[in-house]
Order: sequence, then structure tokens, then C-alpha cells
Amino acid sequence: MQNRKRVLAICGSTRAESVNLHILKRIAEMYEQEIDFAIYTQIDQLPHFNSDLDTDTPPEAITHFRKQIEAADGILICTPEYVFSLPGSFKNAIEWLVSTILLTDKPAAMITASSSGQKAHEALNLVMKTVGVKVAEAASLLISAPKTKISIEGRITEEATMKSIRLLMDAFMVTMSEN
Repeated sequence: MQNRKRVLAICGSTRAESVNLHILKRIAEMYEQEIDFAIYTQIDQLPHFNSDLDTDTPPEAITHFRKQIEAADGILICTPEYVFSLPGSFKNAIEWLVSTILLTDKPAAMITASSSGQKAHEALNLVMKTVGVKVAEAASLLISAPKTKISIEGRITEEATMKSIRLLMDAFMVTMSEN
């Protein structure tokens, strides 16, 4: 297919079999004919943000992460909520991007999937707005109690959740096509 978009899907969880990773993998499967997905699961390998290291030659892991962001036509985030906020490792990854313009006007879609998730979703929307990503209103989704909606094998079992994901992706793809 011509003009396939490249999406970097960022998992905000560091767990190897997190529900957030399952959601990203399922979306990648659903849209494999239309979008080239790369799923970034190495946020736990990024060094702690230190502005003294944020130079023209930052640590190699940061250079690699930034190159993946730059090469993507859009980013898809799926993150849990830890202690009513964003996971520290995910927030750390975003902090390494603040001194760049890599996220400015970058099309994005955001999913918070957690027991409650409301506070983290509010924080995610605020942080992403602050760094300047381009998010359509329908491209931000909160999935509360995801373990009741996604099987242990990673299949989305609740039709309403599947419908919401499709709406999110439709909005995301429109935003990417406008860039």
C-alpha cells in the first residue's frame, strides 16, 4: 500500500506482559495492512533525565529513542496509572524529549488503561498538550478496569472497548493524513 504511515507505539508500562502492551499489539494487528508499527518497550532502559546530559551528544539510548520518534509519522501511547499519576519511567522518557521539537505538531493518539486511570489520563493529556503533540479529541481514550475487557491472551473481549479503539484510530489516522 502506498504512503503507509509509520507509527511508534510507546508502552508506558515496564511489565513484560502488561495489558498496555497487549492493547498496542492488538491495535498493530488490527491495522497491519494500513500502518507500519514499531512498539517501543525500552522506557525502563533510558537513563534518568539529567539536563547536564541533554547535550548535542546525549546518551546512546536517548539518541536511539529520539531517532525513532523523529522517523515516525505519529505516536500511539498506551500507559497505566501508578499512584494516581503517570509511571515515572514513562514521564522520564517524555522529559528527554522536552528540549527538542520532536513532539511539536507530531500526530498522537493516547490510551490510558488502568484500574481507574482517570488521574493518569488527565496528566497524560496535560503533558502531551504541553509538549505540543497534535491530538484529535477522539484520539484520547481512557480504558478503566482493562483486565475485565481484555483476555489473558491479550484479546479485547468487550465490544464497547473495541469500538472506542476503532474510533480512536480513525481520528488518529485522519490527523496523520493531514500532516
